[in-house]
Amino acid sequence: MKRMRQISLRYFLAITLWLCGATYFLPYAFAEEGNRDLPPRDILVAPEYASITIPEGTDVNVDVVVRNGGRQGEIIDLFITSVPEGWKAWIETYSFKVGGVFVESDSRKSLTLKAEPEKEIGIGKYVFPIKAQTRDGRLTSSSELVVSVEGKKEEKKFKGIDINTSYPVLRGPTDAKFEFSIDVENKTDKEAIFNLAYEAPKNWEINFKPSYEDKYFSSLRIKKDQSQTMAVEVKPYVLAEPGEYPIVVKVSSDKAKGEVSLTVVLTGTHKLDAGTADGRLSLTTYQGKPANLSFYVKNSGSAPQDNIQFLSFKPENWNVEFSPEKIETLPAGELKQVEMTVIPAEQALVGDYSVAVNVEGEKTSKNMEFRITVRAATAWGWVGIGIILAVVAGLVFLFVRLGRR
Repeated sequence: MKRMRQISLRYFLAITLWLCGATYFLPYAFAEEGNRDLPPRDILVAPEYASITIPEGTDVNVDVVVRNGGRQGEIIDLFITSVPEGWKAWIETYSFKVGGVFVESDSRKSLTLKAEPEKEIGIGKYVFPIKAQTRDGRLTSSSELVVSVEGKKEEKKFKGIDINTSYPVLRGPTDAKFEFSIDVENKTDKEAIFNLAYEAPKNWEINFKPSYEDKYFSSLRIKKDQSQTMAVEVKPYVLAEPGEYPIVVKVSSDKAKGEVSLTVVLTGTHKLDAGTADGRLSLTTYQGKPANLSFYVKNSGSAPQDNIQFLSFKPENWNVEFSPEKIETLPAGELKQVEMTVIPAEQALVGDYSVAVNVEGEKTSKNMEFRITVRAATAWGWVGIGIILAVVAGLVFLFVRLGRR
């Protein structure tokens, strides 16, 4: 009985081990059986689309399939054996060019054939041969991509209208109005109404009007084979910076359309302000004595001001001086302090006088008028008092003397 149990245990262990081994090696056995249906080695290369048609000047991007149909993995080298003249071509993956690829047994990989025209090429067919070869050189596969290049489709062009302007570029300050003169000629076979439109910078004001008239319109009625002149009035945005600004005027009807390009060159605004800090424009001085007053000059425009000078209009024999004598440059938005010295004439009578100061910029100016009060010098005051006292004393003396008689 004991021996029978030992034999049964041995058989049980043997069967268990056999089942475990069979379970472990069975997939490999089936896999090997499946690979036996494949040839020992086999490769294939082919573009996803064998022939394509593209417009002239277009780049080519076509997927290329590389397949390994053999029982073992292969390193497959790839070549574009010849590139048509005027083209450059290569095989790439997402981020780099590819000259070879590893493909596992019974698998495939997808790459991209990219071709770009180096220069203008003619209409016709261009062939890009593709070759795949195993690393040992024993297996090869060839295919080709045929690219047919056709002419670009021409956009529908409208005829029957001519638009001309003699002065397409106007230049001036930002706060100016610009007026372009445009001739529109109807070359269609009948009278037509042409609608007017424009493309301009944001916040700019554009109006269409007859020349030398202040009324606006949005369309033109023109008889066939005749032309009409209109004005395009342009008012720039008040905060526009100096520079060039393009404007496109569009003229269209149901049978014709055209456009003309205009340019406004803004030089910025030119404006000067001048005054005193407290707003006082008066000064008190004495005969022949200097008196000082400070005033500021501010560039209130958007363009810089250069070579600002000061001119004075004063009574005869008076002297007016400025420090500095001139301002070489004053950027937009900045101000400069100026000292003015006024010296009345020695013989000036006591009283009020006017002195005008003109601040002259390159393209603008600012005027100020100062009231100058001239008083007698202190020494002359005492002399006057002495004379008055002497006269009074003399009168008193005469009165007393004559009274005694």
